[in-house]
Amino acid sequence: GGVGALQRLIAVTASDLLLAALFFVIATLYSSVGHAGASGYIAAMALMSMPAAVVKPTALALNILVASIGIARFGMARLVPWRLVLPFVLASVPCAYLAARLQLPALWYQRILALVLLVAGAQLWRTAGQAVQDDASGRVTAPPLWAALLSGAAIGVVSGLTGTGGAIFLTPLLLFAHWAPTRMASGASVVFVLCNSIAGLFGTAAALERLPPQLPWWLAAVALGALLGTQFGRGTLPVSGLRRVLAVVLVIAAGKLALV
Repeated sequence: GGVGALQRLIAVTASDLLLAALFFVIATLYSSVGHAGASGYIAAMALMSMPAAVVKPTALALNILVASIGIARFGMARLVPWRLVLPFVLASVPCAYLAARLQLPALWYQRILALVLLVAGAQLWRTAGQAVQDDASGRVTAPPLWAALLSGAAIGVVSGLTGTGGAIFLTPLLLFAHWAPTRMASGASVVFVLCNSIAGLFGTAAALERLPPQLPWWLAAVALGALLGTQFGRGTLPVSGLRRVLAVVLVIAAGKLALV
């Protein structure tokens, strides 16, 4: 009953607190670039040997809260390009939902995705110094509708299969294709990750029943991290710094995908 649930909530272990601290750091880092942290949460939970059936829905639940805070914070700063991100979202959400319902062997595609993220992270770090000039150069153009829909669908499939929100793939795409400046790419990604995380959570069979009793503690930790991280992303951190943070995030995500 309610007393039992309360007792389970109060009985926090040292490993639960360690995870809360890790989640706070991950949420701070990821939310500064418009991401929500699922790949980082998954890696942290895997290190703590949490059951695989619990890991994916927990990461998505944390993602939903961080992304919701991100939309509010980036939206208040007028950094959410709704017109840009809508086609990506419309194509990705049904694909993320359907892909989350599949049980496919993960090894082969996760290795490929890890390599892609590693290359993207290295390139972002290498070019971070010229980020201000790139954003001000006028090279940014809106993507063709077909490209946005096709890209959104592909990232949605990957998002559903890997239990992430997909922003680790969308943000570098927007930057490398010159479809958005750095801060707008973050604002677009946070909308994308929220919609895909909701689709992924409800597409994962019996996901809500697998959420652990420690979740409220972890939600509080990522909420604090998201408030701090989005403050950096909205303007405190220079654009070159944001790109370097994004590079670090992509390398972390690559490591998670390669080592699972």
